[in-house]
Amino acid sequence: MATIIDEVSRTFNEFLIIPGLTTKECTPDNVTLKAPLVKYKKGQQPKISVNIPFVSSIMQSVSDSGMAIALAKEGGVSFIFGSQTIEEQAKMIKKVKQYKAGFVVSHANLTPENTLADVIALKLKTGFSTVGITHDGTPNGRLLGVVTGRDYRPSRDNKQSKVKDFMTPIEKLTVGKHGISLSEANNIIWENKLNSLPIIDDNGELQYFVFRKDYENHKENPNELLDDHKRLVVGAGINTRDYAERVPALVEAGVDVVCIDSSDGFSVWQKETIEYIKNYDKNVLVGAGNVVDREGFLYLAKAGADFVKVGVGGGSICITREQKGIGRGQATALIEVAKARDEYYEKTGEYIPICSDGGIVQDYHMTLALAMGADFLMMGRYFARFDESPTRKMLVNGNYVKEYWGEGSNRARNWQRYDSGGSEGLKFEEGVDSYVPYAGKLKDNLAITLGKIKSTMCSCGVINLTDLINKSKITLVSSTSIIEGGAHDVIVKDTKN
Repeated sequence: MATIIDEVSRTFNEFLIIPGLTTKECTPDNVTLKAPLVKYKKGQQPKISVNIPFVSSIMQSVSDSGMAIALAKEGGVSFIFGSQTIEEQAKMIKKVKQYKAGFVVSHANLTPENTLADVIALKLKTGFSTVGITHDGTPNGRLLGVVTGRDYRPSRDNKQSKVKDFMTPIEKLTVGKHGISLSEANNIIWENKLNSLPIIDDNGELQYFVFRKDYENHKENPNELLDDHKRLVVGAGINTRDYAERVPALVEAGVDVVCIDSSDGFSVWQKETIEYIKNYDKNVLVGAGNVVDREGFLYLAKAGADFVKVGVGGGSICITREQKGIGRGQATALIEVAKARDEYYEKTGEYIPICSDGGIVQDYHMTLALAMGADFLMMGRYFARFDESPTRKMLVNGNYVKEYWGEGSNRARNWQRYDSGGSEGLKFEEGVDSYVPYAGKLKDNLAITLGKIKSTMCSCGVINLTDLINKSKITLVSSTSIIEGGAHDVIVKDTKN
């Protein structure tokens, strides 16, 4: 007969954290939320750590280049959805990597013999208003000048005018020498009141641009998550079907980490996918999942996963449990997998982070998930509400909402996420098409959420996530205790007007 697990499958809503001793150092400004994103060996550091323990879900309605840019600026990572063509996904990755780089390779270049019409067409195509003018029109040709929006008037100037007649020539440009630090480059920008600074080598060949706006953006976003080249960090979702074609294209586009997107990760298909990726390039970082128990975690850990996602059927738009009868309460799943991760670390000296995916309803559930052992959280509904998500903002029944649909819905048609190695398509849905209340800008909402987490950590007497896991005391609550925790036995005033 089947193995029966007597333990109740529990959700975050059934737990509370018991306060600990709050010391004088336990203030929100002292709290760090930095967490490992990928595995590392004892005594070493992970190749990527997040500055906040949030990543956005691999979903059409959540994670595109816009969300990836916004979240990386706040210290998290987006996994750009994979249910699109390889070319389109790679294009999104490139857009994120080009957005903020400190030293930016010039992606808009012409020769002096090009025309104003060429400049206008290039700006329309690339979105870049600063054009490097090199002897051969390449990003690393000999720099002869620069064209910006201040050098021409599209509505009045002759479109056939040669670039050489209106560009700012090299003789009038302030330039930086290749090898200077970003700090030195920014000082030159500020001292000379520049918007951009070309960086050239000893042969006069263009290497990079440094932009004033990047410096200002960094000051406004001190937690932004950057790679070794000062570019925003970005992830991407992949599947177990076309990984041999998709992964090389994403790596070429500059992706920092990929994650296999599946509702059930305890699968030989995931093992084969991980093995292929590591054989292709052992430096490519790949997350796997989703799993809900010890066996699932160990299977993916031994397969070579760099992190493991936990959760089946707990997402707000996911109907896997009611359609197929598989899954587990998110809290119970997370607790078991976290214990398996810690035992694996003690046995092997290799720490494999776990990501809690699904089951978050209230902000305090995030703190509970982190206290229960999650290194970071993947969320869809939370991020779908913001301006930066790719869906439409709509007025429905007098309220502003944004569209939000599951990857297993007919709308997404992402059947590869539910691949069992058989037929190409499925006959039933595992996700719904819905709305979520519109919430405004990501930055503003995220500040409130992170403030709550930091405040709770201070009440627990901890100022980092490792201590939150190791020192927290968590208690089960009864149904009446849950009622007691909200406003009760009063008439709440209507404060909306």
